[in-house]
Amino acid sequence: MDRNSVNWTGPLPAVTTPFTKDGAIDEKAFAGNVERMLKEGATGIVAGGCTGEFWALSNAERKRLYAISAEVMKGKGTLIVGTGAVTVDETVDLTNAAEKAGVDGALLVPPYFVKLTDDEIFAHYKDVDARVGLPLAVYNIPGNAVNALLPSLVARLADLDKVVAVKESSGDWNNYYSTFLAVRNKLRVFCGPSSVFGVPAVDLGADGTVDCFPNMWPVGGLDLYFAPKRGDAAKAAEVQAMGRRLTDLCTSGGRTLYPATKAAMDMMGLPGGGVPRRPLRALEGAPLEGLEQGLKQLGLL
Repeated sequence: MDRNSVNWTGPLPAVTTPFTKDGAIDEKAFAGNVERMLKEGATGIVAGGCTGEFWALSNAERKRLYAISAEVMKGKGTLIVGTGAVTVDETVDLTNAAEKAGVDGALLVPPYFVKLTDDEIFAHYKDVDARVGLPLAVYNIPGNAVNALLPSLVARLADLDKVVAVKESSGDWNNYYSTFLAVRNKLRVFCGPSSVFGVPAVDLGADGTVDCFPNMWPVGGLDLYFAPKRGDAAKAAEVQAMGRRLTDLCTSGGRTLYPATKAAMDMMGLPGGGVPRRPLRALEGAPLEGLEQGLKQLGLL
């Protein structure tokens, strides 16, 4: 397999995982959020990734989320789900469960917490690759995973049979662009922090964007891909500036990204928000008030 084995392209929002008051996955709210974004033009979704709080879900819940996602999508667009885990066996089990559920591909974060060498990371992916059937997207997000997929390592991973894409979410333009140049002929390259530099990434050839902000930024979050693709420079500049401001708002003043995203969705009356899983806490007090004020200043409330 390689980039030509799949047709993944465009904005693939990283969707939230909402929960009911008793802590279960809120399947109705999840479906409502996904259906809204598809109507707004999303070409697919990424479910059960970092935005989807995969790290706070049991493996049984992760597998149920794969099934829910497949039921909602029903071939309406590309469905990629997060199946990464620390051990090879666990990653294989989750990836094969995702294939059985009917998803299009798996997003694999490298093993996290324990610091690994590049050779150890490569060996992990190679072992998984040999035991799964789904097309794989490798996922570089060292701020969360500890282990980084540097351009040279992604180039090695591109030679594995099932690896067809990379989601580059380092937040470092130099690392993103170096990765793009290293593997663009073999892998589909998705810009993770599109709220920060999605427009230049798309202008220079990114296959798509994967970002959390379409959850709370109707249409605009998708235009980080569509505006530059259609050559609308003015709109592209406008949405990129908004993405930067939203990023700053949601990561300052005592706020972190995932609780802020869900709180903003609630303020806007959008499905899929609510309370995050602990150890995250829902925003309250000054951070919540600051978010509301900031969204009003940006014209989103």
